Amino acid sequence: MRYLAIDLGDKRTGIAAGDDITGVITPLEVITVAPTLLLDELLKSITTHKPDAIVLGVPLNMDGSEGGPAKKAREFGATLSQRVGVPVHFQDERLTSYAADQAMSQTGRTHKRKKELRDALAAAEILRDYLESRG
Repeated sequence: MRYLAIDLGDKRTGIAAGDDITGVITPLEVITVAPTLLLDELLKSITTHKPDAIVLGVPLNMDGSEGGPAKKAREFGATLSQRVGVPVHFQDERLTSYAADQAMSQTGRTHKRKKELRDALAAAEILRDYLESRG
């Protein structure tokens, strides 16, 4: 099954793709558009990559509870699922940005370049966590 993972953000939204057969997960892009244009940009990526399902990160609080951002992510996921007609699965995204930062810490990239990649790498971590949780 092919998946598209989304690390939803207020300013930047990371996208990654992968599948559960090979286990290969690839950070794809970071979308930086106004929130009103985000859904349209995501639809372009979904059309290009043709996933069987979407995995959307949910920003849970550190104690596992859900606050406003988590509710917003779940609402966005419901809207997205209706628009694209594929299932949207939700995955805890706690510490995925930290994991992305750790992965880039010794790469020699500039701070600006790391910032540009962080959200796509976080999306890849979300998908990795999702696939491992099913496993």
